[in-house]
Amino acid sequence: MNNIVTVQDAVTAFADFMEPTDAELDAIDAEMPVIRAEMDLLDAQIITIDRTPTELDERRIRRARRRVLAAHRDQVNGTVGQTGGAA
Repeated sequence: MNNIVTVQDAVTAFADFMEPTDAELDAIDAEMPVIRAEMDLLDAQIITIDRTPTELDERRIRRARRRVLAAHRDQVNGTVGQTGGAA
């Protein structure tokens, strides 16, 4: 008869090394405005999957697309988290 042995020690032995580093967490945090904007766009598109989009739906999708583009622009320009605008 073979004994069943758990592998928890082998799995949890490397748990500290499997956590994201501070640099990785900072990178995720820097991308969050883009991620949120893309999620809003996806939500707006999902709403219209099974029906004909109304004028309100179309406006919602257009606004969401503009937010995605603005979030990408801000990320590329390095202006994420800064307030105010260019003169």
